[in-house]
Amino acid sequence: MRSPAAILVLLAFSKSVVASTSDLITATSDLIQCLKLPTQVSVLSCWNESDKLRFWREINSYKTVRFFSENQGNLPWNDPHQHQNLLMIDAGCPKSKELLQSAGQLLYNRVKWIVINRINLNCTKFLKFFDDLQVMISNEVYYICEADGFQGFAIKQVYRLSLTTEVIDETFGFWNKGMIVNLQNIKQSSVRRRNLNGLKLRGSVVVTHNETLKHLEDYREKHVDTITKMNYILTKHLAQDLNATLKFSYVNSWGYRHPETGKFNGMIDELKNDLADLGATALFMTADRIKEIDYLSMTTQSRVKFIFRSPKLSFTDNVFLLPFSASVWICIISFIVISGVLLLIIMKVELRCTNVRYGNVIRPNVMDTVMNMFGTSCQQGSYLEPKSLPAKCLILLSLIILMFLYASYSANIVALIQSPSNKIRTLEDLLNSRLGTGAEDTVYNRYYFMHETEPIRKAIYDRKMRTRDGADSSFIPLEKGIERVRQGLYAFHVELGVCYKVISETFQEDEKCGLQEIEYLNIIEPYYAVQKNSSIRELVRLSLFRLREFGIQDREHSMLYSRKPTCSGGSSFIPVSIVDVWPALTLLTWASGFAGGLLAGETIWARIRARRDLAEVANGDFCG
Repeated sequence: MRSPAAILVLLAFSKSVVASTSDLITATSDLIQCLKLPTQVSVLSCWNESDKLRFWREINSYKTVRFFSENQGNLPWNDPHQHQNLLMIDAGCPKSKELLQSAGQLLYNRVKWIVINRINLNCTKFLKFFDDLQVMISNEVYYICEADGFQGFAIKQVYRLSLTTEVIDETFGFWNKGMIVNLQNIKQSSVRRRNLNGLKLRGSVVVTHNETLKHLEDYREKHVDTITKMNYILTKHLAQDLNATLKFSYVNSWGYRHPETGKFNGMIDELKNDLADLGATALFMTADRIKEIDYLSMTTQSRVKFIFRSPKLSFTDNVFLLPFSASVWICIISFIVISGVLLLIIMKVELRCTNVRYGNVIRPNVMDTVMNMFGTSCQQGSYLEPKSLPAKCLILLSLIILMFLYASYSANIVALIQSPSNKIRTLEDLLNSRLGTGAEDTVYNRYYFMHETEPIRKAIYDRKMRTRDGADSSFIPLEKGIERVRQGLYAFHVELGVCYKVISETFQEDEKCGLQEIEYLNIIEPYYAVQKNSSIRELVRLSLFRLREFGIQDREHSMLYSRKPTCSGGSSFIPVSIVDVWPALTLLTWASGFAGGLLAGETIWARIRARRDLAEVANGDFCG
């Protein structure tokens, strides 16, 4: 097989042929076949019927072709498959220049073009035809012209870096006698055109703290505007990769739609109004923003969640029921009942069949015996002194068994009071818990909390964050929120990488244990953005991917974001508080009330009986 260089030499010294309209149409057909694109070919020209028929015969075997007049309405403005269109224009037609000027940047970015000129085939003069057209860097515009020193045609592509720069052409290949020599080793134009030759790109940076401007690159104050610093550095790497220069503008907001005017502010406003080319601070993806800007690549692993210290187990559970499982509790109760009944049987048999007497106790009954066994299980002793050997053996066995159960129960209670709870795992658990909640006072936190519609998330904001007068006092500074987390029983919604830096610096080692996270924002990670339908969109996207693949993005992320601190200090002693003994106090209160009620009832009943007895006596005396 001959190399492309050898074929070029043969083309240069081949027999002279006269370039004709027929050859130009054939070259165009061969180019379309060489591109191997799944496209719908449309010819917008002033051709006569014979030229249309010839082109149709050349291309109909492998492509569908349509012919239109040079009218703006024939451009595929509303075609949902614009990227599959290939438009062929004859620059020799009188309305071709006007048609190409009306196409605009959108069609140049999405539609592929082939431009020929049957009147003037000189490459140098043909290139000037594109001087005032928006053939930006992302377009695929081919033109066919006569190359100096070669017989046949040169196939070239044309683009410009910006509307103020000169038109640049690049050679695709050469055609002669039905053969095309492709000289492009890299087929993707976004890869070939990476070098922007110092083109100035405008970047919009979101800064919410004035001090951030002093520390954009020195890795100081990393917990302030971290996402801004991360993407600022990546933008500088991006410009270096594309050989471009940067000019930054600074705004205080990513941009949100005004409810009355419907206009965006902040960074989105600058991108939309062509005041910036790059959104140099990553932002979250929302439905209303998708229509205004193009999202390219995830540059920041921003994990915004609720973070809190695990509360004590007694905060979420009744620790007095946890030491034993349900089956053990059933066994213990059954043992007490069976032992009480057996003791009652023994005492009754002793009372009837032997000479054993129990002091002032008149007769043993079920209630007294069961209460005796219950007191024994609580290590309170027994007011019944066993007289016979069977009763002594039963009481002794019960004391030994219940002693081990009491020791195990007490030890478990002490351990459980010191244990953290892991019952708060979901937003619903957080909503139903007694934890206080708050969020870092940032623009995106306020926006998402106030505009949330999902029932549980909305309830968290309405019931746990808003005050009765509707104020949003739960949006607080970072340091204040982390201090509340350290004190306990508080969940703070914050960016984790930033939060962990402050925790590492301010928490004691034992306080770093038991940190839990719950995700609130049901959204994807923040993305880097550019202008809608920007001509450099693909160049920036591929460059961002390279920064990720080469590890530069991960490096900057590790430099600016802190990982979750390790728990290396163990746990410290936690003093017993009211919440730990609250179930016992509740039981004591209810039992005291119940006992008081019984006492009152017995007193009233005793008085009623006394009055009844006096009445009966009085009636008896009267009758007598």
